[in-house]
Amino acid sequence: MKFPGGLNIQQMMKQAQQMQEKMQKEMDELRVDASAGGGVVTVQMKGNHELVALKIDPEAVKEGDVEMLQDMIMAAANEANRKVDEAMKGKLGGMLPPGLGNMFG
Repeated sequence: MKFPGGLNIQQMMKQAQQMQEKMQKEMDELRVDASAGGGVVTVQMKGNHELVALKIDPEAVKEGDVEMLQDMIMAAANEANRKVDEAMKGKLGGMLPPGLGNMFG
């Protein structure tokens, strides 16, 4: 179906579906690392915000300060979330036509 000005809705829908599939693949492949406490806690997160790895320096457990360890885990996870959001925002902005990429900034 063509609209005035040559817009082809079917073609636009096909392109949108391809962009969505590409974005989903990039989210699945994206990995970000974040740490807290100078590397005492390190997490790795996928683009869909799923934690895939958590490393805790054994020395942190010896200290016995559970509250501090909990805070470091939360800080590392929150930082990974921010990194995923920034990475995906950048990828999405790069996929949009010029002028639309700044809608998400």
